[in-house]
Parts: sequence; C-alpha cells; structure tokens
Amino acid sequence: MTGARRDPAPVAAARGEAGGEAAAREDVAAPTDVAGAPGSTATTSPADPDTAALESDLREGFFSDPPTVPPRWFYDEKGSLLFDRITRLAEYYPTRAEAEILRSRAVDIVGDATTMVELGAGTCEKTRVLLDVFAARPGGGAASVGAAGARADAAPVYVPVDISTEMLFDSARALTAEYPGLRVEPVVADLTALDGPLPGEPGGRLVLFLGGTVGNFDETQRADFFAMLRGVMDPGDRLVLGFDLVKDPARLVAAYDDADGVTAKFNLNMLDVIARTVECTGLDRVDFRHEAVWNADESRIEMWLRAIRDVRIDFPTLGRSRTLDAGAGIRTEIARKFEPDALMDELAEHGFLRGPVWTDEAGDFGLALVVVD
Repeated sequence: MTGARRDPAPVAAARGEAGGEAAAREDVAAPTDVAGAPGSTATTSPADPDTAALESDLREGFFSDPPTVPPRWFYDEKGSLLFDRITRLAEYYPTRAEAEILRSRAVDIVGDATTMVELGAGTCEKTRVLLDVFAARPGGGAASVGAAGARADAAPVYVPVDISTEMLFDSARALTAEYPGLRVEPVVADLTALDGPLPGEPGGRLVLFLGGTVGNFDETQRADFFAMLRGVMDPGDRLVLGFDLVKDPARLVAAYDDADGVTAKFNLNMLDVIARTVECTGLDRVDFRHEAVWNADESRIEMWLRAIRDVRIDFPTLGRSRTLDAGAGIRTEIARKFEPDALMDELAEHGFLRGPVWTDEAGDFGLALVVVD
C-alpha cells in the first residue's frame, strides 16, 4: 500500500482548488520530460486508467504463477478516496510516522538544495512541511527560472513528478498560490522509467522518494530503480528515501487488514477498475476476499485477493483466460520492510554514500539521506 499509493489523498478534493488567478500564474512551468524539454512522458494515469496499459500489465502478470496485478490499478477516484481513509486509520502508522520525521528534520533534509524533486508527488500534501523551509530560503522571492536549472540567487525550484497529469497540475497550481516565491516545474513521468537528467543544477538537487514506496519493489526492481536514479542524478545530489522498518508481524498485518475493513474495500476495488477498464467476463468482486499476510522469508507484507469459489475469467481482447480454484489468489501488492543497514548496503552498491538515518520516536518508520558519490 505504501508505495503505489504515493499520497493520492482525495482526488476529488484536490482538483479544482487552484482555479481563477492561480490557474493562470506564469510560474507554473509547462509539463516537461526529465530532460527538460516541453512535452509529456506519461502514458497512463492511475486516476484515469488506460486500457492499453492495463492490458499490457495483465499480459505480463495475470497469467503468471502466482497471478499479479500492479498496485497502480488501485487508483481510480474511489480507490484514492479509500486510501485517504486508510492513512487516517489507527492501525495504519506509516503516514503519521513519516510526517513526524519530516516535521522534526525539515531543516536537515532541505539543507542547501536549490532544486527539490519529489518522485510520486501525488497531491504534494506531505511535502508542505519541507516546502515551508525550502520556499523561505534566500532567493525565495526572486524571479523564476526555466526548466534548465536554478541559479544561486534565483527562486527555489520544486519539481513534482507523477504519472497523473490532472492531479499533478492541480497540485502545482495550488502550491504556486500558496508559495509565491517558489518555482514549480511539474514533470509527468513514470517514476520507474526516468531517462534523462533531472531538472535542476547538478549537485544542488534534493530528490525525495517518500511514503515507503521503495517497499513495493522486489529485490530486482529495487536494484533497477537505484541504478536508474544514479543515472539521472549527479555527484553531490542528495536522495531522501522513506522506508518502513521491520516490526512485530501482527502489527504489520493489522496495518494492511484493518478492523473497519477499509483496506479490504480498497483491495477489492481493483477488481472493479479492471472490469471497467478492459473487456472481461467472470471477474466479480463478490467471488473474492481480501487477505494480508506476512512473508517472513522475504520480509514483506503481501496483499492478496483470494477466490472464495472456483472462477474462470476471460479476456477476449487478450485472447486469454484464467481459471482460479477456490483459495487461489491474485497478488496485488508487496510491501517490503527493511533493516536500515541492509538498505544502506543496497544503495551503496549503486553509488550512494551513506548519510544519516532518522526514525520517528516509536521507531516504526525511517528516512535515509544519501549522497551521490
């Protein structure tokens, strides 16, 4: 849940808040790709599912063993609203724990960055505590600059990166109204497939990857992601990585299977997204139940949709079908939990120098700051 969710808190509320004069401000840059040229690198928005992209994901994962569907397909509008409810549940500690660290370490995190890049920015809500510090720095009232980079005497530059165009621009307009001295340069992109240098001045970038999203990658995917990041960052750039810590399995399971059943609704909603987005028969949420389990060997929570009876699902446009016996499952998410030293070792293998690791007071969640060698 942590990773794919990317702070999508409620889409309906986030949209349209920055209308009027804010929508016409010139210091919200046009969407750029990661090389800074005008245009868009997005192919899919989690809030507006794209049939071709979902069909591709189904071909790749649904007919494997076990069948899987990427967690980005949780997020239609209903899914985003359900996730916002999840973040407020007593059992779901990661959002609160990370916010505690961000509040207490905001000055240390921002440091002397000239450009702040947030991967998977969503509504940018959790980042505001950092933007309060970042936008107030010297130069915060200076003239804005373009996507090529930021001068030392220029306005600080915030680059939210997300695959959802509409949410991204609504957030950018709202931030521009809230922080008049801040240059906002939204980038529409798949955060796992950045293929050019990040906007900003080499050595002055602060890249944020928050929410424990790194836990949604398996070991191979993490290695690929860290290698990609190293390729689009320069020596001296800093990365702040949010990650969930290993703890009592019973508490972990409760965070992903709450007593009110909100997470169950969130997980089952993916089936509605699939059924609405691609042509299929035999796929009905009443035939499945939500399950969250702790996989000790992989140090991760897994979310599953378990068939409660035998089902056959046909996808005519794919020319494929899948039969699931009662008790068989579709894996919809993994959420790896980390020991800090092990995660630091992985980052070091990809050219990141170890820096401080901060945790909340309860020791539930961590933020690691590393520097490109």
